[in-house]
Amino acid sequence: MKAVLARVSSASVTVDGEVVGAIECPETGGILALVGVGAEDSEDAWRTMARKIAELRILEGERNVLQAQAPVLVVSQFTLMGATAKGRRPSWSAAARGEVAKPVIDKIVAELRGMGLRVEEGRFGAMMKVASVNEGPFTVLVECE
Repeated sequence: MKAVLARVSSASVTVDGEVVGAIECPETGGILALVGVGAEDSEDAWRTMARKIAELRILEGERNVLQAQAPVLVVSQFTLMGATAKGRRPSWSAAARGEVAKPVIDKIVAELRGMGLRVEEGRFGAMMKVASVNEGPFTVLVECE
């Protein structure tokens, strides 16, 4: 499992002209979490990923999302699992199939909400337009197996 976590002051996801998820957080900052689920991920990788999203100290003043009570926008992004070491065409074989990945994304979102966080979402499997205003910019790649 991989995620790109970006510190943002705002972020949104639009599907077919409709905003389906958005966060505005100019004071505290928030996190845009692009999450890719791997076919070989352990059963508990989602729990580790949720903890990393909530607890990594990547907001202003080395605070984490829980400390700042900052919002999170979670967007499923299977393309993060693309292998690009060989050739000119990414291989998607490391990505989990949709029927496996969607419940994992749902677990991450539920875990974050269970921590008392405000969590918005993209729409799984849809062609999404993701917009964000990165702060810093501060962006990290998180990997969990």
